[in-house]
Amino acid sequence: MKRTVFFRYAKSLALAVVIGLGSFTVALSQKPQKSTTPEVPAKPAKKPSFVLTAKTKPILNISLKAEKARMSEVAQELSKRLKVPVQLGKERQNELLTVEFSELTLEPALQLLAPQVYVDYEINTGAQTPKPLGIYLLDANQGEPPLSTAVNGNVQSMLIEGNTEDGVKPESEEQPLRIIFENNLLTVKAKKQPLTLVLLKIGEEIGIPVEIQDESANSIVDTEISKLPVEDVVRQLSPHIRLFLRADLTRADKRALRLVLTEPVQATQQNP
Repeated sequence: MKRTVFFRYAKSLALAVVIGLGSFTVALSQKPQKSTTPEVPAKPAKKPSFVLTAKTKPILNISLKAEKARMSEVAQELSKRLKVPVQLGKERQNELLTVEFSELTLEPALQLLAPQVYVDYEINTGAQTPKPLGIYLLDANQGEPPLSTAVNGNVQSMLIEGNTEDGVKPESEEQPLRIIFENNLLTVKAKKQPLTLVLLKIGEEIGIPVEIQDESANSIVDTEISKLPVEDVVRQLSPHIRLFLRADLTRADKRALRLVLTEPVQATQQNP
């Protein structure tokens, strides 16, 4: 009797083991198989050929790291950052540029980019820093670029002079207004003269157009300024003058192009 019970128990146990193994085998067969296709590694991002930054504080400065970068692309990015047109010479168009500098002011930075560089500026005597209007990165033997309309202007005021009094003034009498321009330096001696007249005489002496946009900016000038660059002289005359000039960085030369007497800027209300 005991053998019969044991035999039945052993038979049941063996059957349970067989059923369990069968279930385990089915479960293994249903487990998702890993893909045998090798994964293709992602290609690293292409390293840019140049990195250019432009900061305005504390003063305008430029940093550039370029390795065989297209000069045309560098010029395009420079124009975008400075919001100033940049013109290239023919040979510069396809030039590959390799250079590195950090936090250089505008003019030294530009001199590292081309053999001949011009910059057109607008100097507002009421502001501290000049505003670049155009940058020219030219070939070594290329001629000076033409002036743009923004620099040259379309309107010119005229100075009409004449002697309304009879007789000739003695030569010993001191003139109330004397303007002298020599060796690119300007001398102004004015005794209670209208600013408009002083500017027109400066323009006549230098040989540049003068535009009087608003007579309300006129004032009386009583000063004596001796042998200074034109931009320094006009800063001392009035805060309402705009001077347009061209800087030839290759020859370290600056040339005045136009004078404008503008409307006084309305004072803005300060925040409390």
